[in-house]
Amino acid sequence: MMKEQPVVELRGVWKAFDHHEVLRGISLVLSKGTTLAVMGGSGVGKTVLLRLIAGLARPDTGEIRLFGRNIERLREEHMLALRRRTGFVFQGAALFDSLSVFENVAYPLREHTSWSEGEITDRVHRFLSLVGLPGTDSLLPAELSGGMKKRVGIARALVLEPEVVFFDEPTAGLDPTNARVVGELIAELRSGVCDTAIVVTHDIEFAGMVADQMAILHEGQFAAMGTPGEIHSSNVPAVQAFLAGELLEN
Repeated sequence: MMKEQPVVELRGVWKAFDHHEVLRGISLVLSKGTTLAVMGGSGVGKTVLLRLIAGLARPDTGEIRLFGRNIERLREEHMLALRRRTGFVFQGAALFDSLSVFENVAYPLREHTSWSEGEITDRVHRFLSLVGLPGTDSLLPAELSGGMKKRVGIARALVLEPEVVFFDEPTAGLDPTNARVVGELIAELRSGVCDTAIVVTHDIEFAGMVADQMAILHEGQFAAMGTPGEIHSSNVPAVQAFLAGELLEN
């Protein structure tokens, strides 16, 4: 029986900006059915890592495989087919201000499918209901709360039923109640729409709700990677400092 290939695989990935090395030889393997929370303080390169994996940026050196295909030098037209199999939830939701909630969620369907208007409507309504926002079709992003924007962003990322979803700080800027709602939603999605994800977050409690694997990014490398239990019992100083809240602003 053939072993299933990883959804995401990184080998020795480096990335620098203005001679500042943000990522220093990162390697990881994400198998289907796994949700990995990548944690660390502000400015350690969590979002950079996620953008590299999603093909939205290129590494300086190293290898990145998405669904078994090397993407680090892949042309944009070839990336599109792979990108259709992924979903990306941006930190600020990144909704189109001039489009209604309905049209924001419908956008990937209009871009990547030739579905009829009826099929698009049914799919959009299904996913707006899934994220707890039925009946919001005509609202504009300016009329939504922060938590609602995040949920519309999640619906848009999921509407093509991707094989893996990348979440960039999905609880950033939310109060504890809304953060919990988003966390519960993502945890629920794992048993339904999409069972494979990478979640970038500095929120330890949230990570514990959604992830079965955790990694702590520190000084451009993973200080530790493992199950939530293994991370919480780690004796690595950088991990202990992060868990104690001492690295959040470094």
